[in-house]
Amino acid sequence: MTFQEDINKAVECLRNGGIILYPTDTVWGIGCDATNAEAVRKIYDLKRRAESKSMLVLVDSEGALDRIVDDVPEVAWQLIEAAVDPLTIIYDHPHNVAGNLLAPDGSLGIRITGERYSQELCRRLRRPLVSTSANISGEKTSGIFNDISDDIKNGVDYIASYRRDENSAPSPSNIIKVSDGGLIKVIR
Repeated sequence: MTFQEDINKAVECLRNGGIILYPTDTVWGIGCDATNAEAVRKIYDLKRRAESKSMLVLVDSEGALDRIVDDVPEVAWQLIEAAVDPLTIIYDHPHNVAGNLLAPDGSLGIRITGERYSQELCRRLRRPLVSTSANISGEKTSGIFNDISDDIKNGVDYIASYRRDENSAPSPSNIIKVSDGGLIKVIR
């Protein structure tokens, strides 16, 4: 299957409310259209994860970030520009996403992805993409495709073909919370 055929099938699944297993700029992720609350619920159910534990989303560009966060603090732009490794920033009061994605305090982690597959998914979907680790909640995070449990593989509607054969496990992203007032807190 070609890269474009793989992307086309994944995007079709996402547009139809499905959940996918796909490579990201960090670990393999479970994803869905971040504006579809029912699809988000399917991921919580698959992961056996409490909805009080929010999940993050990926976007493909700074413009896409601006569509979710009204006023991105200047310090967040500086962190994004300076980041060498993937960086997830938790923002206060995002919008244009499913309500069940938000943390109890109303915040959401968002990462601008530069990885080819996840970036193209976001571009083609034209919406933010949920990205949560491909594991049952509380179990070890799987960095490479072959280590992902059959429960997860059998529980999604589509599995990307791209990068399945890689054997090096990337690290999860760094996570920083940037509050509306510019206060910074390093989470991971």
